[in-house]
Amino acid sequence: MLKFLIVVLMLAVVVSLFSGLFFLIRDGGKTNRVLNSLALRVALSVMLLAVILLSLWQGGLTLNPTP
Repeated sequence: MLKFLIVVLMLAVVVSLFSGLFFLIRDGGKTNRVLNSLALRVALSVMLLAVILLSLWQGGLTLNPTP
């Protein structure tokens, strides 16, 4: 479940990145949609970092998995 959440957040960051690129090309940067996409991408990245750090701290993820 935790790994699924991490993958979903990573995909959301990538989708936000490409939507910002699309809005930049289509609107030429004249609207606030590029800025909104950037703000969403930053918020998603912070959430992703928080989830990873909390799961490492609580032991849900390990840096050296044992076989």
